[in-house]
Amino acid sequence: MADEAQGGGVHADMAAGMYDRSQGHTSALSEGADISNGSSPMSSKSIAPKVTVGEARIDVAAETEALSGEGAAGALVTFIGYCRDEEGRLSALELEHYPGMAEREIRKIAEEAAERWPLIAVRAAHRHGKIAPGEEIVFVACSSRHRGAAFEAASYIMDFMKTKAPFWKREHLKDGSVGGWVESKATDESAGDKWHRI
Repeated sequence: MADEAQGGGVHADMAAGMYDRSQGHTSALSEGADISNGSSPMSSKSIAPKVTVGEARIDVAAETEALSGEGAAGALVTFIGYCRDEEGRLSALELEHYPGMAEREIRKIAEEAAERWPLIAVRAAHRHGKIAPGEEIVFVACSSRHRGAAFEAASYIMDFMKTKAPFWKREHLKDGSVGGWVESKATDESAGDKWHRI
């Protein structure tokens, strides 16, 4: 893949820029007030989120069962992002990531969520490589005693994973053509910005 070889430096530069920008939101959010159930923002700081980045399919059923909480959780919220077929045009979506940094950024986001909401467990999994329509790309799950915290934390993690974790995507179409590498959208950036105001 000549494009990848040539784009490696560009992607590294883009990832470094994303990493630098993420430093600003980390301190701001860790100092922010908790907005769920009046709990302390540090109430679940000891949680160690489970984070993986890999090519293998995500076993959603097994992941969900593992987070059931054995009676402690009152709510488990999951999000699964799937690859669309783009009205039948797409044969595969290719995702490239910055190894090491992608995992660190996702873990940082998950840890921020665990500090901000009273969570019991946090799980985030993201795939890379070629993904066929109908297959899962990303899985996020948060369990808590109350549904509000679980919903908000899962939404927070997804909003920042879309913009702060260094992934790039391009489309492989059924007609044999391949698109260029795509950065995050402005709408993704604005979704993350709302958390600075809460």
